Amino acid sequence: MNPTIKARFSVFVACKAFCTLFLLLFVSFGAIAQGPFYISGYAQGTTYHLTYYAKDSLVSQAEIDGLLNQLDSSLSVYKPYSLISRFNLAACREIKMDRHLKAVIKKAMEIGQQSDGMFDITVYPLVRAWGFGNTKVQHLPDAARIDSLLLGVGPDKLYVEKDRLVKRYAGVQIDLDGIAQGYSVDVVADFFERRHIRNYLIEIGGEIRVKGCKQPGNQPFQIGVESPAENSTDDPIMERILSMKSGGLTTSGNYRKYFKMNGRVMSHLIDPKTGYSFQNEMIAVTVLAKDAITADGYDNVFMGMGYKKSLEFLKRKKGMEAYFIYHKNDGSVADTASAGFYKYIKQKR
Repeated sequence: MNPTIKARFSVFVACKAFCTLFLLLFVSFGAIAQGPFYISGYAQGTTYHLTYYAKDSLVSQAEIDGLLNQLDSSLSVYKPYSLISRFNLAACREIKMDRHLKAVIKKAMEIGQQSDGMFDITVYPLVRAWGFGNTKVQHLPDAARIDSLLLGVGPDKLYVEKDRLVKRYAGVQIDLDGIAQGYSVDVVADFFERRHIRNYLIEIGGEIRVKGCKQPGNQPFQIGVESPAENSTDDPIMERILSMKSGGLTTSGNYRKYFKMNGRVMSHLIDPKTGYSFQNEMIAVTVLAKDAITADGYDNVFMGMGYKKSLEFLKRKKGMEAYFIYHKNDGSVADTASAGFYKYIKQKR
């Protein structure tokens, strides 16, 4: 080989080797710099756990706590100074909504309409009467009391006029617990997006929002779906492991907040049409949707509908899937899911 060519070839090989080494080092350093970063705390009467991947720490716990406290000031019935608590006072007939209350009210009304009134935020007086509200009760309601409270329940009992929420009757009270936590998850997700975080898992009180993958390796996030244990004193078990890269995931069940009365299981999920707990075969439902607020609202709807009607509903509702755990006629526990849900299942326990 010509000495000049040989020398140039040697330089080329050396340069290529250096570039390869530099690329490997860059990729390795980038992988290390991708996190993960973890934030956990206590808010909204429950715990939260956030995981995100970025080159640097971009979010502080103080920022998250401040954001969740701001939401409580709007949406929490447990805060006497919140907008919703002020609206629930008998003397209050209307209130000016902030952007959070306005967004949740709009979504709640939409879900209520699409579910034929199965989801109804005016059910709060009944929730309180059965002892599932923000105060303890000395006596459970009788049939006459239930009938009286039902007079103030229904989607026609309030309306929105521009940025104001208005009662038609003084006794109307609302409860957004069935949807507000999902909204909180979405608000945190939006906050992450504004910080240019593209890979994250957000969990608040079991309500989840996912985007992207775990880094390095681009592995989808894996999420366990709970099922109640056979013995009520045991901890719930993980029935399914889901693998997902985007969307909201929430679960509703009647095996945590309940008591028995005259042979009936009374849970916190109140039927707005009867005033009593939903009485059907359902144990729990997990809903997957584009965002957490949608999943959170519909998981309560499906608990009321039962799994058969819910599966028919899902055939007409695009962009949503669900997994159901229920009692069979013989008392045994079974499960089923909408057709599109199965692609997210990585494994059974």
